[in-house]
Amino acid sequence: QVQLVESGGGLVQAGGSLRLSCAASGIIFRTLAMGWYRQAPGKQREFVARITSDGFTMYALSLKGRFTISRDNAKNTVYLQMNSLKPEDTAVYYCAAPRTADWGPPIYWGQGTQVTVSS
Repeated sequence: QVQLVESGGGLVQAGGSLRLSCAASGIIFRTLAMGWYRQAPGKQREFVARITSDGFTMYALSLKGRFTISRDNAKNTVYLQMNSLKPEDTAVYYCAAPRTADWGPPIYWGQGTQVTVSS
Protein backbone atom coordinates (compact mmCIF):
# COMPACT_ATOMS: atom_id res chain seq x y z
CA GLN A 1 0.00 0.00 0.00
CA VAL A 2 1.41 3.35 -1.07
CA GLN A 3 1.63 6.02 1.62
CA LEU A 4 2.89 9.57 1.40
CA VAL A 5 3.06 11.28 4.77
CA GLU A 6 3.80 14.99 4.98
CA SER A 7 5.14 16.79 8.02
CA GLY A 8 6.73 20.08 8.93
CA GLY A 9 3.83 22.44 8.45
CA GLY A 10 2.86 25.04 11.00
CA LEU A 11 2.47 28.72 11.76
CA VAL A 12 5.26 31.08 10.79
CA GLN A 13 5.61 34.83 10.49
CA ALA A 14 6.06 36.48 7.12
CA GLY A 15 9.70 36.35 6.08
CA GLY A 16 10.28 33.12 7.94
CA SER A 17 11.14 29.65 6.70
CA LEU A 18 9.74 26.15 6.93
CA ARG A 19 10.91 22.80 5.63
CA LEU A 20 8.28 20.28 4.69
CA SER A 21 9.03 16.58 4.51
CA CYS A 22 7.20 13.77 2.75
CA ALA A 23 8.04 10.21 3.71
CA ALA A 24 7.06 7.60 1.15
CA SER A 25 6.41 3.92 1.58
CA GLY A 26 5.01 1.18 -0.58
CA ILE A 27 6.76 2.47 -3.71
CA ILE A 28 10.23 2.14 -5.18
CA PHE A 29 10.95 5.71 -4.24
CA ARG A 30 14.21 6.17 -6.14
CA THR A 31 12.54 5.31 -9.44
CA LEU A 32 9.75 7.89 -9.24
CA ALA A 33 9.46 11.61 -9.66
CA MET A 34 8.02 13.46 -6.66
CA GLY A 35 6.25 16.75 -6.34
CA TRP A 36 4.52 19.27 -4.16
CA TYR A 37 1.18 20.99 -4.68
CA ARG A 38 -0.75 23.40 -2.52
CA GLN A 39 -4.33 24.51 -2.07
CA ALA A 40 -5.29 27.79 -0.47
CA PRO A 41 -8.77 28.36 0.97
CA GLY A 42 -11.29 28.91 -1.80
CA LYS A 43 -8.74 28.22 -4.53
CA GLN A 44 -7.86 25.32 -6.77
CA ARG A 45 -4.95 23.08 -6.03
CA GLU A 46 -1.82 24.36 -7.76
CA PHE A 47 1.56 22.97 -8.68
CA VAL A 48 4.50 24.05 -6.54
CA ALA A 49 7.56 22.01 -7.50
CA ARG A 50 8.71 18.66 -8.78
CA ILE A 51 11.88 16.60 -8.89
CA THR A 52 12.63 13.70 -11.19
CA SER A 53 14.23 10.46 -10.11
CA ASP A 54 17.51 11.85 -11.47
CA GLY A 55 17.19 15.02 -9.42
CA PHE A 56 16.09 17.50 -12.07
CA THR A 57 13.81 20.14 -10.62
CA MET A 58 11.07 22.45 -11.82
CA TYR A 59 9.13 25.12 -9.99
CA ALA A 60 6.07 27.24 -10.37
CA LEU A 61 7.41 30.48 -11.84
CA SER A 62 6.00 32.59 -9.03
CA LEU A 63 7.85 30.51 -6.42
CA LYS A 64 11.22 29.98 -8.03
CA GLY A 65 13.98 31.42 -5.91
CA ARG A 66 12.12 31.09 -2.63
CA PHE A 67 11.27 27.37 -2.62
CA THR A 68 13.67 24.46 -3.08
CA ILE A 69 12.69 20.84 -3.62
CA SER A 70 15.12 18.04 -2.85
CA ARG A 71 15.08 14.32 -2.21
CA ASP A 72 16.94 11.76 -0.14
CA ASN A 73 16.54 8.36 -1.76
CA ALA A 74 18.17 6.62 1.20
CA LYS A 75 15.39 7.95 3.43
CA ASN A 76 12.56 7.69 0.87
CA THR A 77 11.84 11.33 1.59
CA VAL A 78 11.27 14.44 -0.46
CA TYR A 79 11.63 17.91 1.02
CA LEU A 80 10.37 21.39 0.30
CA GLN A 81 12.43 24.20 1.77
CA MET A 82 10.39 27.39 1.84
CA ASN A 83 12.09 30.70 2.52
CA SER A 84 10.92 34.30 2.67
CA LEU A 85 7.40 33.11 3.26
CA LYS A 86 4.49 35.41 2.50
CA PRO A 87 0.90 35.39 3.77
CA GLU A 88 -0.21 34.29 0.30
CA ASP A 89 1.80 31.09 0.76
CA THR A 90 -0.79 30.02 3.33
CA ALA A 91 -2.25 26.74 2.11
CA VAL A 92 -2.42 23.03 2.64
CA TYR A 93 0.66 21.53 1.03
CA TYR A 94 0.42 18.10 -0.56
CA CYS A 95 3.09 15.64 -1.57
CA ALA A 96 2.36 13.81 -4.79
CA ALA A 97 3.90 11.26 -7.11
CA PRO A 98 3.21 10.00 -10.61
CA ARG A 99 4.01 6.48 -11.70
CA THR A 100 6.99 7.60 -13.75
CA ALA A 101 10.59 8.65 -13.28
CA ASP A 102 10.27 11.96 -15.09
CA TRP A 103 6.86 13.45 -14.39
CA GLY A 104 3.22 12.93 -15.18
CA PRO A 105 -0.21 13.32 -13.61
CA PRO A 106 0.15 12.40 -9.94
CA ILE A 107 -1.63 9.27 -8.87
CA TYR A 108 -0.38 9.12 -5.30
CA TRP A 109 -1.21 11.88 -2.81
CA GLY A 110 -0.45 12.58 0.81
CA GLN A 111 -3.00 13.87 3.28
CA GLY A 112 -1.52 17.36 3.32
CA THR A 113 0.11 19.58 5.90
CA GLN A 114 -1.13 23.05 6.81
CA VAL A 115 1.17 26.03 6.38
CA THR A 116 -0.02 29.33 7.78
CA VAL A 117 1.98 32.52 7.28
CA SER A 118 0.99 35.46 9.45
CA SER A 119 1.60 39.05 8.45
